[in-house]
Amino acid sequence: MTGYAAASADSPRGRLSLELRTVNARFLDLQFRVAEELRALEPLLREAITARVSRGKVDCRFYFNESAGAQLAQRLDPAALERLKALSDEARKAFPEAGALRVADVLRWPGVAAEPQLDEELVSKTAADLCRRALDDLVAARGREGAKLAASIGERVAAMRRHLEEVKPFVPRAVADYQAKLAARLKEALGSADDERVRTEVAVFASKSDVDEELERLAVHLAEVERVLKHDGARGSPIGKRLDFIAQELNREANTLASKAASQPIGDCALELKVLIEQVREQVQNIE
Repeated sequence: MTGYAAASADSPRGRLSLELRTVNARFLDLQFRVAEELRALEPLLREAITARVSRGKVDCRFYFNESAGAQLAQRLDPAALERLKALSDEARKAFPEAGALRVADVLRWPGVAAEPQLDEELVSKTAADLCRRALDDLVAARGREGAKLAASIGERVAAMRRHLEEVKPFVPRAVADYQAKLAARLKEALGSADDERVRTEVAVFASKSDVDEELERLAVHLAEVERVLKHDGARGSPIGKRLDFIAQELNREANTLASKAASQPIGDCALELKVLIEQVREQVQNIE
């Protein structure tokens, strides 16, 4: 499911910010963009996210917004200055005509202007708090989207139930229509209908076109979808993969129903079911 959340807090170094973005994905895919000085906190963030998100592509961005005060807090590293001075003296001995280092050159030299040291314990505690707050908002947003998806799936389950109820009367009627049609053809071809032959053919036809089992299984699977949405969803447990499996089983039964369809209404019902099942499968790919 999609979602966005952000949290930030002030620190001596500047404003510490964390952003979480999620888009639909079948499995959990974590991507981190973490400032280099905060890289050691990535395992903490990974553990916190995986504890509460089990599906989707998650992009986590964790960084500093340097404050002006933090920049002024930079200081010159005496050891780095001494090394730079020694290098400069050696260079001028080799090249007497070379000019002296300017202040700007000195300040740009790597390591001369030292960044203020991070309080690792404070930053770690702040990062954990930011991640918790952002995850609270993200999970809430995904929960609202999940509720809408569940309602959409429920509407399609109800539509499938209506189609199953509408097609039930056509199942025995198909056998009776086949028996009457077969008797008429035999009478037209032979001048009389062989009752024994008609009964044999009708029995074979009824066996091949019996879809009671498929209709019952479809009803059971639909009931399971409703149960998962109502009970497991209410408990907050991951249901997306379970619904995905049930949708596959629904599609399997709909295919069998279509292959055994003995009349146009049953064939039309199977086609409508397949369309609705495919819509459900698309939706459950997004549900955690």
